[in-house]
Amino acid sequence: MENLTQMRCVACRRDAPRVTEAEIAEFRPQVPQWDMIERDQVPCLERQYQFDNFADALAFTAKVGDLAEAEAHHPALLTEWGRVTVHWWTKKIRGLHRNDFIMAAKTDQLYSNG
Repeated sequence: MENLTQMRCVACRRDAPRVTEAEIAEFRPQVPQWDMIERDQVPCLERQYQFDNFADALAFTAKVGDLAEAEAHHPALLTEWGRVTVHWWTKKIRGLHRNDFIMAAKTDQLYSNG
């Protein structure tokens, strides 16, 4: 199994394949704290990160934004006092792609590294 944090996102087209059940089974152990949910009938990954204050939450949001720009794959972010909620999904295919799992793992890595 490849380490998701070592992978790079690839540019997606509208005909890019969504992840298969087998790929989900392979990737999920690397992002166990992420929930698979639906937002507006579109599957996505969601995780909420906890912080001691708003400043730390805002700083993490900026780090996720920098990561998103570097990988050219962008999440929905909600920054509140003491927490940041992150949603990853691929807009072009209205679903989950390998990129979303890569970014979820990299977001976890950012959080772990402080």
